[in-house]
Amino acid sequence: MKRKILAVAATLMIAVPESQAAAAVLGSSATNDAFVASLVKQAPGLRTEVLRLAIDAAGDAAQKGLVKRRDLLTVIDYSIASSKPRLFVFDLANRKLLYRELVAHGKNSGGNLTTNFSNRQGSLATSMGLFVTGNTYYGSNGYSLRLRGLERGVNDNAMERAIVLHGASYVSESAVKALGRLGRSWGCPAVRKSVARPMINTLRGGSAIFAYYPEKKWLTTSAFLQGNSEAIRIASNGGGSQRVVR
Repeated sequence: MKRKILAVAATLMIAVPESQAAAAVLGSSATNDAFVASLVKQAPGLRTEVLRLAIDAAGDAAQKGLVKRRDLLTVIDYSIASSKPRLFVFDLANRKLLYRELVAHGKNSGGNLTTNFSNRQGSLATSMGLFVTGNTYYGSNGYSLRLRGLERGVNDNAMERAIVLHGASYVSESAVKALGRLGRSWGCPAVRKSVARPMINTLRGGSAIFAYYPEKKWLTTSAFLQGNSEAIRIASNGGGSQRVVR
C-alpha cells in the first residue's frame, strides 16, 4: 500500500504543469534570500532589492489574476545607463537567467541616463511600473509585443500609446560606441533586432514586466508594492524623488 501511495504522489508531482509549479515562486516564499541570491548571481548589474521588488509586485499581480504566465519575470532597471545591459528575463521555475540585454528608453526620457517618465499620449517618454505582456503583431517596427500597463496614472495608457516591445537597429553595441548611448524610441522598450523575435516569443501571453526606477512617490504608492517597506526604502535611494513623472 505504501508503495502505491508513493507512486501516485510521484505521478501527481510529474503531472503538475510548470505554471503551477512556478506559482509557488511568485507566492510568499518567492523572496527568500537563497532564491533571490541565486538569480542575482546570474545577472550582473541587477541589484538584489530591485529583483525582490519585481518578484513581490509580479506575485501580487498574479494573485489578483492579472498575470497568467507565472513562470517568467522581466526586470528593466532604468536607473542603469542605456549603454549597459539593464533588461533581465528570468525563468523563475528553473531559477535561470534567460536574457541580459540592452534596452532603449524614450526620446524624451533623457540621453544615456533615463531621467523623465510619462504616461501621457504623445510624450515620447518611457513609463515605469508593472506591465503584463499581450499578443504579438507586425507593425512599423516589425514583430512586436503589446504591453498593458497595470498601474493607474503611471503606465495604464500603454496600450493607447502603442508602447510595445520591439527590435530596433539603434539598439546595439555599435550605437553605444558611436553615440555614447543607445538610440531612443518613442517610449517603447526596444531591444536588439537579433534578439527581439525569440525574446518576444518567450514573453508573450501574460508574463510580467517590471520597469524600475528609484522614484519614491511611485515606490511608496504602487498598489503592487505595499508589502516590502524595507526593500522599498533601499530601492528608493538615488534621488528618484527629484525626477519628473508626468
